[in-house]
Amino acid sequence: MRFFRLLKILSVALRFGLDEFILGHERVRGLRGALNVLLGLRRFGEARAVRLRRALETLGPIFVKFGQVLSTRRDLLPADIADELAKLQDQVPPFAPEQVDAVLSRAYGKRASAVFETFERVPVASASVAQVHLATLAGGTEVAVKVLRPGIAEIIAKDLALLDTGATLIELLWADGRRLKPHEVIAEFARHLEDELDLMREAANASQLRRNFRDSPLLLVPEVHWDCCTSAVMVMQRMHGTPVSQVDALRAQGVDIPKLARAGVEIFFTQVFRDGFFHADMHPGNIFVTPAGQYVALDFGIMGTLSETDKNYLAQNFLAFFRRDYRRVAEAHVESGWAPKDTRIDDFEAAIRTVCEPIFDKPLKEISFGKLLLRLFQTSRRFNIEVQPQLVLLQKTLLNIEGLGRDLDPDLDLWVTAKPYLERWMSERIGWRGLLRQSRTEAPYWANLLPQLPRLLHRYLAGREAEPLTQLLAQLHREERRQTRWLAAIAALLAAMVGMLLTL
Repeated sequence: MRFFRLLKILSVALRFGLDEFILGHERVRGLRGALNVLLGLRRFGEARAVRLRRALETLGPIFVKFGQVLSTRRDLLPADIADELAKLQDQVPPFAPEQVDAVLSRAYGKRASAVFETFERVPVASASVAQVHLATLAGGTEVAVKVLRPGIAEIIAKDLALLDTGATLIELLWADGRRLKPHEVIAEFARHLEDELDLMREAANASQLRRNFRDSPLLLVPEVHWDCCTSAVMVMQRMHGTPVSQVDALRAQGVDIPKLARAGVEIFFTQVFRDGFFHADMHPGNIFVTPAGQYVALDFGIMGTLSETDKNYLAQNFLAFFRRDYRRVAEAHVESGWAPKDTRIDDFEAAIRTVCEPIFDKPLKEISFGKLLLRLFQTSRRFNIEVQPQLVLLQKTLLNIEGLGRDLDPDLDLWVTAKPYLERWMSERIGWRGLLRQSRTEAPYWANLLPQLPRLLHRYLAGREAEPLTQLLAQLHREERRQTRWLAAIAALLAAMVGMLLTL
């Protein structure tokens, strides 16, 4: 099955002339001429960028997503290719209205007209995994209805199997293959793609993000209509706004573009470091802006999560970078286990300084994060630093944020914008504010445990039970669980009594 999929990829590449991108260098240009002779002197009436976009659309959702990421890297791509790939963000060819009707009928067990007062059969947006239709519920409530593409799970499964084969080849043929953990990276990608195929999960993601930014002046998130959601259909509040990529239209509405760019950076760092829950598909097709300058988030299929350990080490790394404390960057990598324990800190520090020092004090338009990441990759290879699969989505999102910031305000100083936020966050985590916050979190636990300590300590010292310390701690834990169950039973009884009184 994988062999046939590989043959299809090769045939699509040849049909659309994608060998031009590989064999266009002057050293191998003769091979392209020979290939043209073998294939009958091909002629293409479309530009190379159009052919590339159409090839990615033909190959399916994984390749479309690859094109979406590439479209944000205007510093790395020619303008014609970047402009054409940007159409992949919400202009993938839609599937037929009859298929939409079939999906809705299977999801609800009845016709769409029995659920929606009105339903526009022509989609307002069509992406790689699903498409969106506008509709109204009973009473005239405006909603957006996201419908999963029929048969998409089988297509993705085949492409993931092919990628897994590619990962095996990388490990076999490339000296650095195992260090990059390609199988783990693909497994992480597959997990998030599978999440995208369950629209109930996406609805839950939207609900969580909306709760995290409730009353925020920076970001709006649509409300989910749970009664109408299934694994194949998601119904949410219709949001109005202008796509963030239409900068001229936003200026005409009076939106402060530099302020908007700074707000985007703050939203990103808030999601990552405050919540550990971030929108990981932030290409321009998923973001609107209101006339008041608020971002509107759309499409919640891919969300990233970070543990407390990840957040702390990332914050320390970012803050150390902004302060040019390269030794702390090196130490944090070793402490987190990202770099081997025997790494020489002074050598690693010098290598990081060599890569990062040239980029500071420059506006975003003069910094290429693509080239920076390439140099950091070369440095990491030298010091045997392992790729962290759980951070792959964060790396992808950082690239999207850079592309978005570059489009909005090329003069945006990312360092100046992000540093105060990170310093405030670190103060709240590590300073006296962090101590108070942690104390409030732990207070209920200690309030339950402290009254038991004298009795248990007396039993231990008196030798009534010659328990080792581990057994003592286990006893404390059992006592805590017993009291918790007792308190829960009392609470349930009180709730029942209150309910009875309210019904009288």
